[in-house]
Amino acid sequence: MADPLSLLRQYNINKKEIIERDNQIIFGEFSWPKNVNTNYLVYGSGKDGASKEFYTLECLLFLLKNVSLSHPVYVRQAAADNVPGVRLPDRKDLLAYLNGKTNTSNSIDKSAPMEIPTQVKRPGTDDLHPENAIKKPRLEDTLQVQLVKQQLAARLDAPKEASVTVDNIKSLSEAMSVEKIAAIKAKRLAKKRTTIKGHDDIGLGPDLKVMLDFDVDVTKDIISRERQWRTRTTILQSTGKMFAKNILAILQSVKAREEGRHRPPQPTPVHMTPRMPPAKPAVPQPVVYSRYDQERFIRQKEETEGFKIDTTGTYHGMTLKSVTEGNQPKKPAVPSPSTPQPSLPLTQNRMGSAGQVNKRVSKTPIIIIPSATTSLISMYNARDILQELKFVTTEEKKAQGARRENEVLLQRRKESFTVPYRVIDNPQKLTNADWDRVVAVFVMGPTWQFKGWPWDGNPIEIFAKICAFHLKYDEMKLDANVAKWAVSVIQLSRTKRHLDRAALMVFWEKLDRHMLKFKQHLRF
Repeated sequence: MADPLSLLRQYNINKKEIIERDNQIIFGEFSWPKNVNTNYLVYGSGKDGASKEFYTLECLLFLLKNVSLSHPVYVRQAAADNVPGVRLPDRKDLLAYLNGKTNTSNSIDKSAPMEIPTQVKRPGTDDLHPENAIKKPRLEDTLQVQLVKQQLAARLDAPKEASVTVDNIKSLSEAMSVEKIAAIKAKRLAKKRTTIKGHDDIGLGPDLKVMLDFDVDVTKDIISRERQWRTRTTILQSTGKMFAKNILAILQSVKAREEGRHRPPQPTPVHMTPRMPPAKPAVPQPVVYSRYDQERFIRQKEETEGFKIDTTGTYHGMTLKSVTEGNQPKKPAVPSPSTPQPSLPLTQNRMGSAGQVNKRVSKTPIIIIPSATTSLISMYNARDILQELKFVTTEEKKAQGARRENEVLLQRRKESFTVPYRVIDNPQKLTNADWDRVVAVFVMGPTWQFKGWPWDGNPIEIFAKICAFHLKYDEMKLDANVAKWAVSVIQLSRTKRHLDRAALMVFWEKLDRHMLKFKQHLRF
């Protein structure tokens, strides 16, 4: 069944003529009243339990006629002509649909009730010459209905023709000649090819239309209360989602994650030396739980955070001095040339080389913050800012009874695990190996902050190797040095705490890109 919105779009695309006459809008053989509702929803209606409102056919046709006007001028013109106007949020999407740029719209309600169009009779001689037209009877006139009934009754009561008997039948060849019969057949066939079979009641003329229109009025009220039938196929059709684009992308990501998680470990190549005898095939031993071999079970998540603690050793029988100072390597005695040096067993050589190989280097990244009291980030609130992504001032933390720590170990939460980050404010204690793990620094502005740093304390060289950030309030003026340096500025509001998470997430995004490019050997 044709609907007014689709016909309006089709006629507008094909540049066909749309006729307005007697408060009717005519599309070829179909017509609707001007105030008939289309199935295009008005912006804001139908949400949160509100009633649905639809644009009328007259409203959409008026928009197409005045599409060249700006929206304020169009609204004033519609108010002057007493026509409801199209709202500004609907204008762009509605014109794109009516002009054929898009095939559908999210504002089209396919379950909206549709009004049946009225059939329009094609113009004849009376329509072309209105002065010769005869006034037609009204559909609601009850006298016309009685006239139809009288005509039908007169047909039934009319005298029947004389019955045909066998005696009355004469041979056709006796009544007329063969040539005349052939001429009648040819004339009948020629007329049959050019004429259309008529209806038995065509002689009633407008009287029959009265009865048909009376039936249409009854069925129109029934169809107006109908709703569009939805099947399990149509209910799954979506206008904003595509199965191949959205669902398959999720399946591909899940497949890639599973393949990466269950990928078999690559075997480590064994380097053979000339003195080493060929390795015998090792007999597989059953896996036995050991309290000193936790790394195999937790995938090396446990770290000593740079404190040089030997997790595989034992402190039984050791003195306090040896525990605090660690195992100092003894200087090898210089053998005299006359005294032959006893050769060490092969097992001791292997143990010595294995001890050097198994020595671990910490992979925990280090973040340096200023130690000045005027800095917005300090050892009091570093955990709240970087881990919880919420700004709390140093004064508030002191009022809550927080204590200042020498260093803070953050635990950054990711999808299914956490990654530690070490935060300090005194970089003078860092060794050369520790400086290789420094990934970020919060800048105050003065150059004395970098006194005693590597790279001769030059901020330009420091920021080329370390990701730099500057934390400030949004109403504060930016420091002149910070404006010249390659520093990412993070602005926070004094009162709007709901904006903290979005602003502080920029820190982690830029830090991840920096570490992916320069610090891939660290854990992040």
